[in-house]
Amino acid sequence: MELEIAVLSRQGGRAVNEDACGWWSSDAVSFCVVSDGAGGHRGGEVASKLIVKEMLGWFRERPEGDAKSLEAALRYANEALIREQTSNPDVGDMRATAVVLAIDSARESASWGHLGDSRLYCFRGTEIIVQTRDHSLVQTMVDAGMMQPDSLRHSPERSKLLNAMGDEATFQPRMQSDTFPVLNGDKFLLCTDGLWERVEENELEGALVDCPTAEEWLRLLEQYVLARANSRQDNYSAMAVWCKQPDATTLDASALDSQRPVGSRSPRDDR
Repeated sequence: MELEIAVLSRQGGRAVNEDACGWWSSDAVSFCVVSDGAGGHRGGEVASKLIVKEMLGWFRERPEGDAKSLEAALRYANEALIREQTSNPDVGDMRATAVVLAIDSARESASWGHLGDSRLYCFRGTEIIVQTRDHSLVQTMVDAGMMQPDSLRHSPERSKLLNAMGDEATFQPRMQSDTFPVLNGDKFLLCTDGLWERVEENELEGALVDCPTAEEWLRLLEQYVLARANSRQDNYSAMAVWCKQPDATTLDASALDSQRPVGSRSPRDDR
């Protein structure tokens, strides 16, 4: 299985971009991380970058894509964030969201986990078959039937998180515990609230119809964001991961032997 990975991260109308994105691939497994920082004195920017750096460093040393490994990587990054809070009082109140995806191309399976309100979606065909639930006050109220689903995008309380990176007491990531079989054509989207607040789920699905590549899809989603943005538009970031089978009619045996996930030769962090 081949992976096509595209990345989008913009400052929006804010003074700094407190989002961070990164990915890294071994011979068999690819890891993607998106984080959205929060906290005064540029703490959010520090937090999100630190989380991405620490998690990708963990995966380079331990390239395992199961839920247990992903949760351990999240905990490792959380501990690093807490150490930074302690050593640097200027960022002592920083917090961040995190969402992580691992795809095992050899086993054609995926695992993921998250804290906060950065999301993961999985699309089969053009339909959403997986959508993570936010660790937020409004999500809890929606689940209890006390608020309508559109409150997730429009409530004044929508940014109040119940769980985030940077707090040991509330560190409870939600993990995909079962092996998730990935099919040819499946697509994943990891994104911060600056994007999903501006783009409805049916629009995420509809945009797939007109976009032949992951990069074009993200560009179209960005157009939705910009069309609805105000002067205080939040940072918005996303990673698109499209899963494809190699075309046996166009790849010879030598090409198949050297095939690697797209971008695996030059992994990077995008902020």
